[in-house]
Amino acid sequence: MSARMRQIEQWLRDELKIKYDALLPASADASFRRYFRIFTKSYPGHTSLIIMDAPPDKEDSRPFVAINIVLDSIGVNVPEILELNLDHGFMLLEDFGKRQLLSELNSDNVDSHYSDALNALALLQSQSPRESDLIPDYSLQKLKDEMELFRDWLLARHYKVELDDYDAEIITAAFDFLAQEAYAQPKVLVHRDYHSRNLMVLEEDSPGIIDFQDAVIGPVSYDVVSLLRDCYIEWPPEQVEQWVIDYFARPEISQITASANHETVIRWFDLMGVQRHLKASGIFARLFYRDGKAGYLKDIPRTLNYIAEVISKYEDLEAFNELFLQKITPCYIKDHEKIDWSARIKESQGK
Repeated sequence: MSARMRQIEQWLRDELKIKYDALLPASADASFRRYFRIFTKSYPGHTSLIIMDAPPDKEDSRPFVAINIVLDSIGVNVPEILELNLDHGFMLLEDFGKRQLLSELNSDNVDSHYSDALNALALLQSQSPRESDLIPDYSLQKLKDEMELFRDWLLARHYKVELDDYDAEIITAAFDFLAQEAYAQPKVLVHRDYHSRNLMVLEEDSPGIIDFQDAVIGPVSYDVVSLLRDCYIEWPPEQVEQWVIDYFARPEISQITASANHETVIRWFDLMGVQRHLKASGIFARLFYRDGKAGYLKDIPRTLNYIAEVISKYEDLEAFNELFLQKITPCYIKDHEKIDWSARIKESQGK
């Protein structure tokens, strides 16, 4: 048993006096946080509990606590923080169970589940503060920096794409354009990972929302595109567009957007999605090479396909679209058809 695991057990058994048999892995995370589940009869009102382990030298748990308080205060269903030790990075949380939305979705129930998810998002966007000293701004520089993950980790490291100065200028210009377009949107509280792996299906007040600690004040379309153009599951474009139009037509959202028309909200949604998917594809590659997490590699083609579908529609991205078709699309098609992933994983772990 590692020293960290001994610390967790000591906190649970000695300080909190909780009796349980074993710490069971609860979920994977694309960060240094880990989650465990315990079953117990010694914590009143709960038969199972979640332990969040966020080492203080790698993860700051204070934003999780702050955002949890904000969301809970407006009626968004987030897990109750039952016990907290910020010095060690431990939290004891209400258990939302194992029914991740991703594993529940199918073509028959998606409208119902997405209705619940969009209702919760509308509450979050319409009732949360749109300015805050506690919640950081999704700055123009942050939006640009996130897209650089695509250039550094996906293109250079993963696909080994060689870019000349002209190519680099095209990419930089595209990043600048996308960041400016996103930053100009109306601002709301943004979860930043509002997708099917962070929404838990519950019997009452579904969904339960998790993994919100990176929330910012940012573009109104960000969480909408996270959900409806999810990196982990895909739906027909016509269906997605109708969901988008219906969402932005809600009275409480129209108040935020000054009743923006259909063309405007689709443009917001499309271009915000390109920014997010550039970032996500870079993160998926970084998780593999830096952290040894190979599970996200299979999601890269879907994520890049979203980008390809959108950038072909916008004149401002014409040069980027041509570059994408010439140098990037062939890489991910070839890569995921032919690469021996077991060898790539061993190669990554050896570095």
